[in-house]
Formats: sequence, C-alpha cells, structure tokens
Amino acid sequence: MNAADTVWILLSSALVLLMMLGMALFYGGLVREKNVLSTIGQAFFILALISVQWVLGDTVLPSGPITGVSSAGSTGSACGT
Repeated sequence: MNAADTVWILLSSALVLLMMLGMALFYGGLVREKNVLSTIGQAFFILALISVQWVLGDTVLPSGPITGVSSAGSTGSACGT
C-alpha cells in the first residue's frame, strides 16, 4: 500500500465522520427537544461500534488484495489477476 492509498483512506474516514455529525444533527432535529442528546448519542455510538468492528475484524480492503478463488473460479487475487 502506497502513500496515496493511505491518504485516500484517511480522507474518506474524515468525510464519513463529518457526514455522521450532519446526520446526527439532522436526526436530532426530528425529535423532541428532550430527546436530542439521546439521538445524537445513538448515532455516535453506532459509529464507534462499527469502528471497533472494523479494527477487530479482517481489514482486507485497505491491507491489499485477497488471494484465493475469484468469482470466475480461477485462483488469484479478488480482482482476477
């Protein structure tokens, strides 16, 4: 993995964090005033849960190609090379 791939992953992650903030504020505006903090907290809890799953799970996408059987049935990487 080269530097451009790393920058792309970090930039994409930052954009997802901004999107989650916007979504949390949007959903917070759809509920009563006393439930806004709970709704925003739920959105960020799901973000944290998915982040932990991604770290503890198999982080194949940013790590490199998958080796094994491709969809065509031949051996090689996931891209079929």
